[in-house]
Amino acid sequence: MNVHFIAIGGSAMHNLAISLCKKGYRVTGSDDEIFEPSRSRLEKQNILPQKMGWDPDNINKDLDAVILGMHARNDNPELQKARELNLKIYSYPEYLYEQTKDKTRVVIGGSHGKTTITSMIMHVLKFHHKKFDYMVGAQIEGFETMVSLTDDAPVAIFEGDEYLSSPIDPRPKFHLYKPHIAVISGIAWDHINVFPTFDAYKKQFLRFIDLIEPNGKLIYYQKDAVLNHMVKKSTHKLEKIPYGLHPYTIENGKTTLTIDNQKIPVKIFGEHNLQNIHAAKLVCNQLSIRDDEFYEAISNFKGASKRLELIVQNESTKIFKDFAHSPSKLEATINAVKKQFPQKKLIAIMELHTFSSLNTSFLQEYNGTMNKADIPVVYYNPEVIGHKKLKPIAKQEVVNSFGNNDLTVITKQEQMVNYIQSLDITNSCLLFMSSGNFSGLNIDAFAHELLESSHQR
Repeated sequence: MNVHFIAIGGSAMHNLAISLCKKGYRVTGSDDEIFEPSRSRLEKQNILPQKMGWDPDNINKDLDAVILGMHARNDNPELQKARELNLKIYSYPEYLYEQTKDKTRVVIGGSHGKTTITSMIMHVLKFHHKKFDYMVGAQIEGFETMVSLTDDAPVAIFEGDEYLSSPIDPRPKFHLYKPHIAVISGIAWDHINVFPTFDAYKKQFLRFIDLIEPNGKLIYYQKDAVLNHMVKKSTHKLEKIPYGLHPYTIENGKTTLTIDNQKIPVKIFGEHNLQNIHAAKLVCNQLSIRDDEFYEAISNFKGASKRLELIVQNESTKIFKDFAHSPSKLEATINAVKKQFPQKKLIAIMELHTFSSLNTSFLQEYNGTMNKADIPVVYYNPEVIGHKKLKPIAKQEVVNSFGNNDLTVITKQEQMVNYIQSLDITNSCLLFMSSGNFSGLNIDAFAHELLESSHQR
């Protein structure tokens, strides 16, 4: 099979390219810029484009498939050439379905928790030496790539993103997978640039439910009122399996699952993760994993990258980073840390970075989300707002939207760094939350510096 990737450097695209290369396909690709770690990973597989830019000569009639990434535009010259030659052009999710259409597909959707639930299922299946294909939106310990496609695995586990499929396909990605087993973790409005109203956003999940294979199974978080109403209203022929919060206890900053008279320590924490564990267990049960097998494996699950990931700690201070950026994720993450370490001061720093979060009409959705933080900080870069062609945001507007007069709002990276360095972080938890990188700040290095300077005080 000969496959060409237009915009091969993307996070998802380069992982798929590497997976197909390992499967024995002849893979080529192009892009106008490729950053790390994509660059070195493609180079290791000898599929890094020799030069940057788009070249119609890359496209020929011998190609079995062209896979189009979101970074490419509709007028891309390689895409135009592929159309002229009537080649098979796939979006990323379309091609995943094409590769797994004869397998049992498990798709994890929802506004939050998708990556973690998917990672938990993958971890348990691998622990018990089960064969499976997968696609997940973060790097997971023990897995070399974020995508794996094979000929012999009977099951495929996919994280189901509701964002658009490609520049020429406006369907949400998770509409293309047609699962046999589906999870919806909850519904909280996001992606305002694509779904301008909550009703428009909710419709995508209604459609997702309708696209579950007939007689399939839907595992859903029953305490989400919007989702619960949606599932009850659905007339699609499927088995509906509700889930909630897995029973647990917290002692001395450690979370333990409780099952009958048994206690199982786990390495992750937070009520959102206890919900995720319950969802993952129900999926694994559907895949013939017994409860005792699930708990044996989940006890050493460390979490996905940037999901309450502990960067560094000493005897009194812990510093975490998290992908939290939407209101529901932000609140769940802050509450989790505060509940796990109630005796420690919580310094929460979040970055407004996405199109939704930097939109003045969406900002009010953040009301109350940082109230559990002892020192709440919001950072945003006005240059990013300009780049996204959005209306400028005043600092007081952010304070008002969050409904928190204790909130410190900072718009310059250097000022943010200086402010955090000025804080007494003894007996504290620091929580850095963003889907970006705080305008290029190396969070890991900064965290280590903070702890070192704190120790020297």
